[in-house]
Amino acid sequence: MSTPPITLTRHVMSKKSAAIPVGDLALIMERIGFAGKRIARELTVASLGGELGYTGDTNVQGEQVKKLDQWGNQVFLDAFEHGYPVCSLISEEMEQPHHYADNCRDSSYCVLYDPIDGSSNIDTNGSLGTIFAVRKRAAKHGSGIEDLLAPGGQQVVAGYIVYGPSTQLVYTAGAGVDIFTLDRSLGEFLLWKENVRTPPHGSVYAVNQGNAGKWHEGARKFLAHITSRKDKRSSYSLRYCGAFAADFHRLLLEGGIYLYPGEVSEGGKSKGKLRLMYETAPLSMIAEQAGGRGSTGKGRILEVTPSAIHDRLPVYIGSAEEVALAEEFKAEG
Repeated sequence: MSTPPITLTRHVMSKKSAAIPVGDLALIMERIGFAGKRIARELTVASLGGELGYTGDTNVQGEQVKKLDQWGNQVFLDAFEHGYPVCSLISEEMEQPHHYADNCRDSSYCVLYDPIDGSSNIDTNGSLGTIFAVRKRAAKHGSGIEDLLAPGGQQVVAGYIVYGPSTQLVYTAGAGVDIFTLDRSLGEFLLWKENVRTPPHGSVYAVNQGNAGKWHEGARKFLAHITSRKDKRSSYSLRYCGAFAADFHRLLLEGGIYLYPGEVSEGGKSKGKLRLMYETAPLSMIAEQAGGRGSTGKGRILEVTPSAIHDRLPVYIGSAEEVALAEEFKAEG
């Protein structure tokens, strides 16, 4: 007889984490799973419903907003409107946090997310994702966010969803990384792989190589090294789709490195593009829980303290050996 499938909720309830009570974790993950199911369903018919293209607006990042970006953000707002114990939401698509005062108690949480990661791929049916993290709010936190401006090591949950040939949800609550696949016939995320480990060394790299001329010299030298093909071990193949979660997913399973170096300004300092609190910190927690690493090029991303909710920074993430090598090249000045 085959083993009965394990649903996301059942798995969460059976796998305890010291960082967050299992009841709270189950409620939060059920809501995130629900949002992922809605987004997955909409993506399959978005072109038929006129949901492709731009809205004409610009978000807080200075980027043009896709219709599905805006819609995906609303999916999360709807999912947590009555989503005790979550009282705050921080999104790439909102300039300020959104608070649900009725949910804000002494034991409550904030969900941080990029609802449609890789949205430049929407109109061409390319890979997309959703990235999320959960942070515990301080007691008596009020309406401010000072308690949330803390290093990524204080995240209690991190994960992402990838929308491709199948929809997969990946998460950690500090007790290993688990992957679930959406069974559309049942409407459930079912356990696919448990306690996933990233190979310490890989053979692929993911990067927007067209930006190389804007990088610090160390980052350019690192790229030259991994593309030099001097020998079999240092021979890497480029695999890049433009959706951070999807590119990272390949590295989680097969090893290698994703890099988005900072672009050097006139003052000589490099500035990253990807956001710390809801992009690089969540995936760095996943990477570390799977035996990999996430670095700024100088040190652990999970040790960086944000000054604002939309802070950006460079990122080198994936297999431990490749990330360490990038740091040796002093990829960021």
